[in-house]
Amino acid sequence: MKHTLLENQGIPKGLLYTLATIAGISVANLYYNQPLLDVIRMDLKCSEMDTNHIALLTQIGYALGLLFIIPLGDLYSRKRIILTNFSLLVASLLCIASAQSIHIIHLASVVTGACSVIPQIFVPLAAQYSEPKNKGKNVGIIISGLLTGILASRVISGYIGEWLGWRMMYYIAAVLMVVSAMVILLLLPNTESNFKGKYSQLMRSLIQLIRDYPALRIYAVRSGLAFGSFMGLWATLAFKMAQAPFYAGSDEVGALGLCGVAGALSASIVGRFVQQVGVRRFNYIGTLLQLLAWALFYWGGNAYINLILGILIIDIGMQCIQLSNQTTMFNLCPSASNRINTIFMTTYFLGGSLGTFLAGAAWTNWGWSGVALSGSLLALASVGVTRFSKY
Repeated sequence: MKHTLLENQGIPKGLLYTLATIAGISVANLYYNQPLLDVIRMDLKCSEMDTNHIALLTQIGYALGLLFIIPLGDLYSRKRIILTNFSLLVASLLCIASAQSIHIIHLASVVTGACSVIPQIFVPLAAQYSEPKNKGKNVGIIISGLLTGILASRVISGYIGEWLGWRMMYYIAAVLMVVSAMVILLLLPNTESNFKGKYSQLMRSLIQLIRDYPALRIYAVRSGLAFGSFMGLWATLAFKMAQAPFYAGSDEVGALGLCGVAGALSASIVGRFVQQVGVRRFNYIGTLLQLLAWALFYWGGNAYINLILGILIIDIGMQCIQLSNQTTMFNLCPSASNRINTIFMTTYFLGGSLGTFLAGAAWTNWGWSGVALSGSLLALASVGVTRFSKY
């Protein structure tokens, strides 16, 4: 049943949890490749660096989608934008599933990343239409759904890749996009636009928002650097696990994603306590947890217990940083919620792309110790931004 949504008047719980579920299903497209990288490398007989570029280009595609697609949510029907993205996702996922060349996968990965931005339409929607007292909690519910999708994607793709082949994962993903599109068509009401003008004016307004809100710049940059640190782990973990002493397949790499349940569970908690704890304090806590995790990876990376503990810690730290910044930023300019989210998440995933690239280059040249160093430096850069700013 469709509901009429009015700004600051509340969102029905059923619709909110449906959006959280679809957010998880759609964002999963970004992360299916991570446990499968070594399997894809062996199947297509390409280098580790070429395979690493699948994850890199998916992140770059997501950043492009955030920059050029998400602002449209303030100009056009969000429902139409979502359904268009689902249609393109079906095509790109089928392209990856049937590809015989790494270069075709690279191109389709950019499209897959760009069109998987659907959760970032749901987040500002939840912020705009929730009652003021429930905004943080409801955004946290969407983020929890998103994080659960990330968590499940690695586990599921790892097992499917091991037992049914990596291509089957992408065929299944295409079917999931068809089902998600049908649910959105039936349940999501149309919403009014927040911006009157042309697309060119809308995009120019992004620059004005960046100029007018220095806090937004700080929130975005420090979150992006922290996400780069986080992504450096997952961009190289499959290569690490394929070697001694683990000799692990994609199913074991995917199973490590279960450790991310700590991050998914912590998201709703962080969302509830941002106002009480404060965004700066959450950022200090988050980056210190990331640095602790990288210390475990560096000095104990050849033991499962240290990897598991490190993944738990780095996930919780990432959520302390992302959700505290993302929840707080919507208070800056509620009428530009999609564009605010565009600036934040584009910077966020550019940071993720940087971390993926640096980790891939570090792995190629210096192995796991180089990956740990690159991840630590990005976390230090993030905490440095907090230390030398007032936000």
